[in-house]
Amino acid sequence: MENLRNIIDACVLNNAACQKTVYERFYGYSLKIVFRYIYRYDRAVDVVNDGFVKIFKNMYRFTSDDAISVEQRFMGWIKKIMVNSAIDELRKNNMIAEIGGIPEHVWDVQDKGPQPDQSLLYKELVAVVKQLPPSYRAVFNMIVIDGMSHHEVADHLGISVGTSKSNLSRARTLLQKHIKDMEASEICSI
Repeated sequence: MENLRNIIDACVLNNAACQKTVYERFYGYSLKIVFRYIYRYDRAVDVVNDGFVKIFKNMYRFTSDDAISVEQRFMGWIKKIMVNSAIDELRKNNMIAEIGGIPEHVWDVQDKGPQPDQSLLYKELVAVVKQLPPSYRAVFNMIVIDGMSHHEVADHLGISVGTSKSNLSRARTLLQKHIKDMEASEICSI
């Protein structure tokens, strides 16, 4: 990819070609983030597109002093906008559980690192997290996956810090139970 800093600067000036480059480069990354909250593909795509509108409107606010970490900081900035967009969508719809499959192309692993076993493990983990009740799933995603604090989660979801902690604890307990059940069934099938 060309110098990301130059592309971002051009996006601030509403350069359509550079905006398209950013959109194409970070679309898959953004969709994966939104899918952790919204499981219906059509709605997730709408949230991602709304998120990109926010990104392009506020691109002038993105700052990065260190040229080496521009991409990492930019990805973090995008992640924050996409998470907030997904949470806004859920809040608008009263945290109704989403139903629907995730298309296979979303699982495409872009890095050349760990291979099929980790991809399969990731799919299984996402499937287990999808089974959590919506309130537990949202708190789990926000804290464990997105790295927010309990105070941030409480502010975003309009719940108390204690409720956030309780929902995370219950989500972890349910996930641990499910993983133990999966392990037990694998041992029995051998």
